[in-house]
Amino acid sequence: MEKQIKRSYLLNILGVLFVFLLFVLLFETRVFGASTQYIKGICTTACYTIIMVASLNLVVGFMGEFSLGHAGFVSVGAYTSAIVSSALAGKGLPDFFLFLVALLAGGAAAGVTGILVGIPALRLRGDYLAIVTVAFAEIIRVCFCNFAITGGGKTMSGILKLSDFYWCYWIMAGCVAIMYMYVRSRFGRTVKAIREDYIAAAASGINVTYYKVMTFTVAAFFAGVGGGIYAHYMTAMIPTNFNFMYSAELLSEVIIGGTGSLTGSIIGAAFLSSLPEMTRQFSQYRMLVYSVILVLVMIFKPGGIFGTWEFSLTRIIKRLLGTKRNGGV
Repeated sequence: MEKQIKRSYLLNILGVLFVFLLFVLLFETRVFGASTQYIKGICTTACYTIIMVASLNLVVGFMGEFSLGHAGFVSVGAYTSAIVSSALAGKGLPDFFLFLVALLAGGAAAGVTGILVGIPALRLRGDYLAIVTVAFAEIIRVCFCNFAITGGGKTMSGILKLSDFYWCYWIMAGCVAIMYMYVRSRFGRTVKAIREDYIAAAASGINVTYYKVMTFTVAAFFAGVGGGIYAHYMTAMIPTNFNFMYSAELLSEVIIGGTGSLTGSIIGAAFLSSLPEMTRQFSQYRMLVYSVILVLVMIFKPGGIFGTWEFSLTRIIKRLLGTKRNGGV
């Protein structure tokens, strides 16, 4: 069993490496011509959006709670990482090391914020929790509008351009892998048990609040990391970028991809983050397209396009090998 697990991990790592090398080949040979840098930018946007959406799915899909304040954690990570990288700039640190330190600082700040918000808020459930998370995100936004270090309501510019696609790809892959392992661990299984039957889990001796706050904190940490990548890609931010609509957009990507499926989060985030660029000529109808897609998914696939299904390269290879053997017989 242990050998099968190791083999599965190795195959998935090779699959991720293959996709990376495919991107390198496409971009370095300039297959897309003059649009290469433009498409590379869209792929970078998809990377940090995937991290944000997958982290929100930990709360909405796997924990079963409704959060509408995820943009608040993203903003904490974005501003903290921007401040840290600006403070360390000129110290002779390699760019990649500086980038990692800034992202970890942003993730840590968002994680601490998640603990402070989660301890009182996660005693609530359903609509009440959603209202509290919206209030938290608005409080954070108003604070950033009034702090001089974050621009005081004006655009915070001059942030280092550190978000290279190749770096972002591996950071995204690492973040998703850690979230996947968390979901598959005993902590993740406990959180799923709480989602399925809150009262039964509490009655069986599970510290429900502890596990919910832990998951909320992990989600906030990775949202902060995604925010840090966002900050060092855009190089300029204003607090109004992280308003309620941004939280709603992330939530819609979770719902469309599939609540309880990290595969759905990856596909949904990659598709919907590139949708504005694909429909740039019809930008005034972008939100209409979002709404139509969301309504169609809710009608025909209420659990999202992928539901709780997860992609497995090992399963696909086994199926192909089984088909070949059957065909040979």
